[in-house]
Amino acid sequence: MDSRFNDFQNKRMEIFREVVSRAWNGTLKKDLPTLVEKIRHDYNFTNEDDSFIRDQVRVVMGLNPKGDVEFSDEFDIASKLKAVEQPIVTKIDGACKECHEVYEEVPCRDSCKYEAHIYRRSEGPIIENNKCLNCGKCVVNCPFGAIADKIEFIPMVEMLKNKDTQVFATVAPSIVGQFGDDITMGQLRSALKLMGFEDMVEVALFADILTIKEAFEFDHLVTSEDDFYITSCCCPVWVNLVEKHYPKLLEKMAPSISPMIASGRILKEFYPNAKIVFIGPCIAKKAEAKDERLKGDIDFVLTYRELDEIFKALNINLKEMPNDEKDQASFGGRVYARTGGVSFSVKTVVNRIAPRRLIKFKPKKVDGIAECKEVLDDLMNGKVDANFIEGMGCKGGCVGGPRTNIDVDKATHIVNEFGEDSLIMTPFDNMNVMKILKNLGLNKAEQILQKNRVSQLLARERVHKS
Repeated sequence: MDSRFNDFQNKRMEIFREVVSRAWNGTLKKDLPTLVEKIRHDYNFTNEDDSFIRDQVRVVMGLNPKGDVEFSDEFDIASKLKAVEQPIVTKIDGACKECHEVYEEVPCRDSCKYEAHIYRRSEGPIIENNKCLNCGKCVVNCPFGAIADKIEFIPMVEMLKNKDTQVFATVAPSIVGQFGDDITMGQLRSALKLMGFEDMVEVALFADILTIKEAFEFDHLVTSEDDFYITSCCCPVWVNLVEKHYPKLLEKMAPSISPMIASGRILKEFYPNAKIVFIGPCIAKKAEAKDERLKGDIDFVLTYRELDEIFKALNINLKEMPNDEKDQASFGGRVYARTGGVSFSVKTVVNRIAPRRLIKFKPKKVDGIAECKEVLDDLMNGKVDANFIEGMGCKGGCVGGPRTNIDVDKATHIVNEFGEDSLIMTPFDNMNVMKILKNLGLNKAEQILQKNRVSQLLARERVHKS
């Protein structure tokens, strides 16, 4: 492989770090042309690659690529964005020809399980968004940077520096351990506050709320041996898979938003002018936040890999941060991060609210697109001996997401330990949850937690009638 593209995924993150440093220091606008020269020099690119370099810079600023066009008002546009535009996964011209010379079978097409890529050797991949699950597999498997996901940090720089704006960071349960074995959640909270965030809130807290909701729905909807319930918690890849490829199963899917969306909706209910930034392991979460049904609930999304580069660019040493600990979530909410966590958590509440149920809770837990597809095929054919179906698009669950910083097995172990460290064992024991529900009122809480699509409203009616 040409040295220009060797280890390009890491080079792209280094380019992002350069952009972050200049944006934070207020020099990015004037530095854009010289930044192209620096990248060209550092990575042995030539003048012919300038269009490709400029588009890499645009995409890490949260903008669309423009092809062979000089920089003009990119900084002004990026810094004023209220939301990064779809599509999140985009193609950058100039590198696909290099791929043709190295690979007979192209990595992006082979990594896509649903043939969302039309591939022509003359122009590279064309992503069909009606088929795309936004799983990010093509992004992380492209060695040349020809397919990339937009990064949403530049639009939030001034927002974080503006002391009049409340910005909350809501962090996915899988964040624990992602920034070093000895880095605590309290140190992460301190680092985020140093950047300008009002506070850091565990999304596992909102997973606890959704757990209680899904447990009650399961108890009402699964009343015979033939009934089953498909969870919609956590994974947008799983939800996209059902919506786009198995629409007949939608009425069996939980009529609930994800814990990420719940975090935004509930925080904005209490802090109407606040901005919410979700931090997680997932490219698909960027797309979920821009779903027309959910728009405005989450303002921006960052991944662990991106946040790690931001800390480096801003010279934030996590080991030196004070330990600002808060116990916000239960064991059950925290293990949503790994395969089986949703099932475990919902079962604890089902056992609590309906200990004499005749139809026992029988979960089926799958991870990875191939296994998710297999269980959905089996459900269509009536072959699954289970009544609670949990799917995660990534192997291992969220701990195996495409933008994690550590190995999936290690991350799973750390998540389990962090869950056990909670002073709260089950969602039903979480007084934070009870306080939120009391302040919202049950009717308002129910309204907030619904995604409001037609098939889910039908399912909701079944709950009320039963």
